[in-house]
Order: sequence, then C-alpha cells, then structure tokens
Amino acid sequence: MLVRLTFKGGVHPFEGKEMSKDCPVEKYLPKADLAYPLSQHIGAPAKPVVAKGDHVLAGQMIAEAGGFVSAPVHASVSGTVKGIEKRLTATGSMVDSIIVENDGLYEEVEFHPADPASLTREEIIGRIRDGGVVGLGGAGFPTHVKLSPKESDKIEYILVNGAECEPYLTSDYRRMMDQPEKVVEGLKIVVGLFPNAKGCICIEDNKPDCIARMKELAAGVPNIEVKELMTKYPQGGERTLIYAVTGREINSSMLPADAGCIVDNVETICSIYDAVALGRPIMKRIFTVTGKGINRPAHFEVCTGTDMAELIDAAGGLKEHAGKVISGGPMMGFAMYDFHVPCVKTSSSLLCMQSDPVSDAKEEETACINCGRCVSVCPGHVIPARLATFAQRGDMESFQKFDGMECCECGCCSYICPAKRPLTQSIKSMRKMVLASRKKK
Repeated sequence: MLVRLTFKGGVHPFEGKEMSKDCPVEKYLPKADLAYPLSQHIGAPAKPVVAKGDHVLAGQMIAEAGGFVSAPVHASVSGTVKGIEKRLTATGSMVDSIIVENDGLYEEVEFHPADPASLTREEIIGRIRDGGVVGLGGAGFPTHVKLSPKESDKIEYILVNGAECEPYLTSDYRRMMDQPEKVVEGLKIVVGLFPNAKGCICIEDNKPDCIARMKELAAGVPNIEVKELMTKYPQGGERTLIYAVTGREINSSMLPADAGCIVDNVETICSIYDAVALGRPIMKRIFTVTGKGINRPAHFEVCTGTDMAELIDAAGGLKEHAGKVISGGPMMGFAMYDFHVPCVKTSSSLLCMQSDPVSDAKEEETACINCGRCVSVCPGHVIPARLATFAQRGDMESFQKFDGMECCECGCCSYICPAKRPLTQSIKSMRKMVLASRKKK
C-alpha cells in the first residue's frame, strides 16, 4: 500500500495548474535594457566590478559576492553598462542595480566544463559559489553556504523540493518534465558531497506523469529515490517537507542541517549542474505567466534582468479589467503596482488574476469567533488568531511568549479564517519588528 507523505495541518486551495502546465517553454530574448539588482539573495549585497561604459559579455561576472553569505551576479546578455541606479523590485523595495544596454548579439564568455567526478569537494563548492547559485524557490539563500555545514558527515538527506505546492505555479513541473536528466545529475553532484547522505526527489501526487518520469530516471541510481507527497499546501515549505519525508521537526532557531537535512529547489539543483558540469553561472531560468487575467498563459526561458512588463506583453497582454498581478503565487506572492521590475534569480512567475478577491470581498472583517480553524491548519502549530491580536496591540513580549516566531507566514490561517482577519499580514509585521529589535541588541 502506498503511503502518501505529508504533515499536520495545511489547506487545499484551488490549484489552477491546468492553465499553464502543458504550455511548452519558449525562449524569450529581452527587448529593452536589463537591470541586475545587487541584492538577489539573502545576505550581503553583491559589489559591482564594472563601471559605466564597460562592455560585458553574457556569463561575465558584473558584481562579486559581498561576503561569505552573498553571491555574485552575472550578465545574461552582451552589451554596455549604462550605470548603477536604484530600481524597483517585485517586493516593492528600491535596490541598487547594474543597468546593461543589450546589444542583441548575445556574445558569451568562454565557459569551462568539467567532469564532476574528477573534482574535489572544495572545487565543486567553489564552482557553485562562482556560478552565483542561490535558492531559486524564493528564499535566495546562497547555495555554497548551505552545502558547507560544520559537520558534513551528519547530513543524511538531500531533499529536492519538487512539490510546487503554490497554486497556479508550474515552472518546476516543466523543468522536471523537460529536463529530468539534469535534476538527477545535479542531485548526484550534491549527494556526492556528503558521505552518509541519500537523495530524495519529492513531488506532490497531483503530478503523476512527473513522478513516473523521475522514477524511471532514478531507477538504479545509488542513493537516490523519488518520494510521493500528498497534495496539500504548504507541502513544499522547508519545515513541512522535512517532516513529511523524514519525520523530523525543526523550529525557527534551527537549520535543516540540524536535522541532518539539506533542502534545495528543483531549479536550484539544475543550476548546480550547470555551474559544476558546464561551468555556466545563473543567467536564465524558467518563468511562468499564468492566471485568468492573462490572454495566453505561457512558460518562458528568461534572461535574468528582463523587464517583467515585457513578459506580460509576450503572453498576449492582460485581459480587459484584470484585477491583480502577483509576483509568485497567491498564497505567498507579492502584489505588484508596477510591472517594470526585473526578473531576478528568485523570480518564478507572474500570476495575473481576472479579479482581486481580497478587495472585491463584500464581507468586512469581523471579530474572532474562536472557531479554531486557524489552529487546525497551521503547520507551525501556533495560535494565529491570538498572535494576530498581540501584533495588532504591539505586544511584542506576549507575541514571543506564545511562539510567534514559529509562524512560517504561509497564509493558511488567513485563507481559512471566516472572520476575514488579516492574520498572516499582522503576524508577519510583528515578526519583522521582533527581528529588528534583536538586531539592535
């Protein structure tokens, strides 16, 4: 009997993946200038190594890592550096960015492929670092740091996150369907770094064709297997994925390595293969434009730095009276007020909604009725309604006392709340205040 792996809590929102999952990946060449933010990752911003007027080639490093927890940035086209300016990002912040005028030639630097089996552990991690590889599932944590735990012999699981549990999103699905060999080969590289580890390719069971393809490729490969997950949001969250596959739990003060695990997104694993085996840094990624508000849902292979407004046009433009555009998915994405933002390493999709269910909702927020639904679905096992009340009162002490920092900001509580309270938003704001106060101390 097949046991579907899962976690406690979670919700089942409308999936919407049928809109784009079968759309082939189209190569898209940018038309306008490209903007490369220096902060495309967690940690210190990258430092520019080019200046206005410099000619650059695709694959050339244009900004070096600003510290150990940082990552370099590479040009994705050839052209001329126009300067360094503040540019808006999808999260709404203004970030120093290198602006490159595309010359349309796409001339590349010389890349240096290598046989991963002939490289030492240090050489592999060095190629990953030099390739600017970061977590491409959204967090953007520098991958060379993640692969350098203090005790590598205690790592037992390398989990490839192919759950793609956010509604509508299908870029990881397309990557696994179109290039499953790269996923397996990338995972083999990572597993080889840890003497006691095995690799698990973790996929939700709403992708049976994907599971079958990955199982076929992984068959006979030592220390690699495919894990079928129950389809439920947020199955792809780091903590929930680790619990579902291994039964181990981590909290906000722990890293996955503390539970003997390393978790990498599918796109990250493919980028590891590119950096180690092909010597190619992150320059492109698969990007989904989908939703009922776009005329032609599509997948594009996009150069980093590309203006997202171009991708909307390439997908046929927004439908008349489209209500909202989100960078990312509906549960954890960022609503956009300006489409002229660059596609960065961690950009995976634009969700174009025909209507905005939040602003269109006729029901007004009401008082908590103590129904307990938010508690029943919370994967962090906290009491969201109570935490939101503390947050709204500015009661930081009580917020921390009741484990407010264990919230994973997944949005399950807001989704299920019949009182229409902005639970996640309130808790998220308070968590930022707590972290800011800890930094001051």
